[in-house]
Amino acid sequence: MTGPRAVLEKIWSGLGHDRAALDRIDLTGSEPVLPSSFAVGTAMQASVAASALAAAAIWQARTGKTQRVGVDMRRAAVAARSERYLTVDGGAAPELWDKIAGTYQCGDGRYVRLHTNFPHHRDGVLKLLGCAYDKAAVAAALKGWNAFDFEDAAAAAKLVVTAMRTFDEWDAHPQGQAIARLPLMSVDRIGEAPARVWPQGDRPLAGIKVLDLTRIIAGPVGTLTLAAHGADVMLVTSPNLPSVAPLIIDTGRGKLSAQLDLTNAKDRAIFESLLREADVVVQGYRPGGLAALGFGPEDAARINPGIVYVSLCAYSHEGPWAGRRGFDSLVQTASGFNAAEAQAAGIDGPKPLPAQVLDHASGYLLAYGAMTALLRQRRDGGSWHVRASLAQTGYWLRSLGRIDNGLVCPDPTRDDVRDCLEETDSGFGALSVVRHPATLSETPPRWARPSVPLGTHPPRWP
Repeated sequence: MTGPRAVLEKIWSGLGHDRAALDRIDLTGSEPVLPSSFAVGTAMQASVAASALAAAAIWQARTGKTQRVGVDMRRAAVAARSERYLTVDGGAAPELWDKIAGTYQCGDGRYVRLHTNFPHHRDGVLKLLGCAYDKAAVAAALKGWNAFDFEDAAAAAKLVVTAMRTFDEWDAHPQGQAIARLPLMSVDRIGEAPARVWPQGDRPLAGIKVLDLTRIIAGPVGTLTLAAHGADVMLVTSPNLPSVAPLIIDTGRGKLSAQLDLTNAKDRAIFESLLREADVVVQGYRPGGLAALGFGPEDAARINPGIVYVSLCAYSHEGPWAGRRGFDSLVQTASGFNAAEAQAAGIDGPKPLPAQVLDHASGYLLAYGAMTALLRQRRDGGSWHVRASLAQTGYWLRSLGRIDNGLVCPDPTRDDVRDCLEETDSGFGALSVVRHPATLSETPPRWARPSVPLGTHPPRWP
């Protein structure tokens, strides 16, 4: 198994950062911190640390001052389960999962995972199966299907379903092969523009304006991280798209929240005016989705030269699945993790990782990439495009090696992690939430704005 410091060094030097910064970070703790045969704690610690080091590098670029950074592995791993530990007004948060979401065995003995948290995905699955909205009815209907056939039929219907594969099967699949050729993430110059100057402010990202067009976990965690370091983040959601309540509450901290329908000409004009003033755009739609509306990376660079444009998707921008919708649990299933974890546990059927770690690690890596691009823009000029995907993060996690007897690690309850929580007010009531897992000696991460219901703010910069 690769140690956390070596993992961090590779991520940090991989995007061309000064290795001297690594002398100012303290990494504490060791595996296992969650019950898994995979190095989930290492992945979280390294991705959180990379983002925190990038914030410190920006602070140094702005002020000439260095600072110490610290990340404890256990705290980083707890952050990968932040939605599990959320409470609202002292009680449970709204339910995260739809009642028929989960894994099922098909008629050929293989398993599929259904993601039905959005009503149109749920209704599409029920229509395809021709059954009632009931877990037993879904299980019975899937006995009439071959797993790979159902995966293909669901994809053709724009639904989110994957069949469970082993690592060997994923490695032989054209999409698995496409992922294997890609780096963990990329930061590329996509246009010419003069270098911008850092705005005034007492935090690393003070005065940096971020447009957040993301949903669910990975993208929102990335923008949550930018907000924790002082950015003005505006979440822009469509009034026509569904959301998942506990995730809005958990990842909405530090953000403004506006609603615009980008299929509407008037709202598109408002969004373009926001874009003209932005420093960063973070979007989590599948490749080509925003480009079809005139707001792809090249469009944004034309509208606002010097922009940092961050793209996240499920299966990367290359390969036959590039256009497929997907979520962490589905990528885990498709790419071999559920089969490998089950094998390590000595059980039949899928066994998920103990956290949505592909989502959460990708979120911190997105923030790291965005801050890397901001540093490059202010040093060298240009417009920049950062790309990452859940599948690329998964391939990287797999490369970190396995943990012997990792599954015997106790599964931390909410009582076990109280030292990682903080209390805060919000537009939803009093929250108990996981605090940011990194420490910075001069600019400690914090969220200056409470999470609020979608559409609370007007679509204009403060």
